Amino acid sequence: MSEQEKIDRVLKKYPWDHQTFFNRPHWTRRQFFQVAGAGVTGAFLAERYAKAAEVTNSGATTLNTAKNVIFILLAGAPSHTDTFDLKMVSGVTPTTFAPQTINNVLWPTGLLPKLGAQLSDFALVRSMHAHALVHSLAQTWTQIGRNPAAALGNIAPNIGSVVAIEKEADRLPGQVFPTFLALNSGAGVGAGYLPASYAPFKVIPRTTGIPNTTNPDGQTRFTTRWNLMHSLDDTLRVNSPDGKPMQDYNDFYSSAQAMMYNPSVNQAFGFTTADSARYGTTSLGNACLVAVQVLKAQQGTRFVQITSNDGWDMHSNIYSATAGLPAKGAILDNAVSALLSDLQANGLFDSTLVVMAGEFGRTVGPLSAAAGRDHYLQQFAFFAGGGVKGGRVVGATNALGSDTVDYGWSQSRYVYAEDIEATIYSAMGIDWTSVRHDDPLGRGFEYVPTTGPFQFAPVNELFA
Repeated sequence: MSEQEKIDRVLKKYPWDHQTFFNRPHWTRRQFFQVAGAGVTGAFLAERYAKAAEVTNSGATTLNTAKNVIFILLAGAPSHTDTFDLKMVSGVTPTTFAPQTINNVLWPTGLLPKLGAQLSDFALVRSMHAHALVHSLAQTWTQIGRNPAAALGNIAPNIGSVVAIEKEADRLPGQVFPTFLALNSGAGVGAGYLPASYAPFKVIPRTTGIPNTTNPDGQTRFTTRWNLMHSLDDTLRVNSPDGKPMQDYNDFYSSAQAMMYNPSVNQAFGFTTADSARYGTTSLGNACLVAVQVLKAQQGTRFVQITSNDGWDMHSNIYSATAGLPAKGAILDNAVSALLSDLQANGLFDSTLVVMAGEFGRTVGPLSAAAGRDHYLQQFAFFAGGGVKGGRVVGATNALGSDTVDYGWSQSRYVYAEDIEATIYSAMGIDWTSVRHDDPLGRGFEYVPTTGPFQFAPVNELFA
């Protein structure tokens, strides 16, 4: 086994999901050693994390307009020309889309009526291009802001993990929620090579909240077991040559224990059927609802990733009333419009940057032989809150939506996933030019990669 394979094997053992947190209340010492003995020496891992404080940057001026981020990934890639860059194709686009010009923006009021009424609250980037047209590759690219096949691609952390490690110092005593929360994310990207405590806490929202936050034997019995585990294992953990893996698991348990028997957890992660109905009674709607409640709780969460697994990969029957855009558009319209409204009602809108995009766009003009649209590089991105100037459109495409004719921003080129990443970091007050010198390959991990024919940059034109 190569050294890189050994590294990968260790890193894959630290997914921060609720099963890891709550379903293993008291591991034995033997189990700890089985996990730690994955093939990479403790000395190597200790050296890797010892350099964590070595971060350099060029001192870029950041926007620093947002405190939180909600990132919505429309997995499968919606058709840009049927939604946020509407192009009416004669004899093709359904008349039920009911296009209207609102604030100088052609909008499908029959498809996304509620968002149409909120056009002044969000901005659109229409000059965005994807790098790849393969779902798995492009979805990962969107979450890590770089080529997954590049040198550091397989150990690159999620954008949310970078936000988490950068904002760790801002956590206040008593804040027990994870800094990075992932809702409906499935196999979404984790913390990469960063410590496991910065991985996404993965939750499938449900009315009853997070499962296993109590113990069947009662809180007293659980506390006794907890104290016994520490009395047996703390000395081993501190003195173990396996180092960081042992500490990572201890961090898991400590974080989980803080969220058990905690009324703030049920209040933020649970919800009523009436509240769910306001968001459309869908998985996407429930995730948007929980995102607002978690941020409202002010328990330390700063980055929420929501994955919409609602079937945006429409290679056939794209205009089907039951399985195509009319049905999927209603899900999105109900969920995101309610999200924006509730952020405003709770005083969170101005401090929360909302970003929404798919991994790429879809073919334009006439439909395919299967009455659908296939993969395409041209796409869009949606921004709201966190200092974004609503009602603004950055960039413009041609009559079919097949290519950009006006880039609309200072770099005079397409907007890429890396630019979206830089925009998120800048809005959060994070220097996107930062380089961490703690990666296991010794190359230096750039928050936003600098390799390529040009430098990536924040889309400042989105902001007032």
